[in-house]
Amino acid sequence: MAYGVKLRVWGDLALFTRPEMKVERVSYDVITPSAARGILEAIYWKPQMRWIIDRIHVLAPIRSTSVRRNEIKSRVPARSVEQARQSGTGSLALDITADRQQRASLLLRDVQYGIEAHVNVLDPREQNGTRLGRPEAKHLDSFRRRASRGQYFHHPYLGCREFPAHFELVDQFPAPPPEVSGERDFGYMLHDIEFVPDPHGRVVEAHRGNRLTAEPRFFRALSVNGVIEVPPLKSARA
Repeated sequence: MAYGVKLRVWGDLALFTRPEMKVERVSYDVITPSAARGILEAIYWKPQMRWIIDRIHVLAPIRSTSVRRNEIKSRVPARSVEQARQSGTGSLALDITADRQQRASLLLRDVQYGIEAHVNVLDPREQNGTRLGRPEAKHLDSFRRRASRGQYFHHPYLGCREFPAHFELVDQFPAPPPEVSGERDFGYMLHDIEFVPDPHGRVVEAHRGNRLTAEPRFFRALSVNGVIEVPPLKSARA
């Protein structure tokens, strides 16, 4: 795509959790579009735009490893946070010795991906374009400048914050390894979370007077020679 970016990301470990796994954390075989979008947003994001993932390139053989990690089994209730905010007092601490539990995780190791994406401008005031030509041009220019300098708002990560991602802005991706050549079906994968108006559902967000609820969207992840074409979010299945 002429008005898009290509970003190569890599890291030692990654965990893109499958939502159907209730207790133990098991990773998808490759990065999800929502995780790829999170990496781009960590480098550059504005409320007037949204990143759209076009393709995902698998640039390293798919390898996995299993580890056991200490996790906290509980969380601070939102009601307690609100009460403490209003009263100015209250304990929001968690005792890690009492709430600690061990869980097994199936991770990916030595991962490397290529992300192709473009910008969708949401603000109607920017639809007429800018001095750079197109309305999304200024956002892409800012992203390229920040990515080339290694700048980010918060450190990008590969699924979980304890697995940092390294990144590099490129013009072309390296050739995929022979292990991912041919056609491979990774099954249904989480595309992203879409917020839709649903007055009868569980409201998780309010935007401009609309009551929105979150709905997960899935798509069939088919890799052809290491390249996964990501369909538009609207065409993904709920």
